[in-house]
Amino acid sequence: MRDDQIGETVKATLRQLAKLAPGRAIEVRVPPYAAIQCGDGPIHTRGTPPNTVEMSPQTWLDLAQGLRTWEEAMNSGEVRASGVRADLSPFLPLPSEKLE
Repeated sequence: MRDDQIGETVKATLRQLAKLAPGRAIEVRVPPYAAIQCGDGPIHTRGTPPNTVEMSPQTWLDLAQGLRTWEEAMNSGEVRASGVRADLSPFLPLPSEKLE
């Protein structure tokens, strides 16, 4: 996949996550392409959010497609997550009919 295709796929799948988990309690970062806020809980408005998740584009796409599990990615250190709500496993993999 070319860089522009990776970027568009990352953005599309993050939009799907935001639809599945509406809210603003968790910030999900997939640099350099996108960051979103999603998930139920207290709304975050300034500074570094208390619930953050960050990973590489390839790790995100693997998780979104079900090629890896959340637990595998966390245990390998490929996902950096902090905060009590920073667990995306209930939403992953994204439903295939929802992937753009």
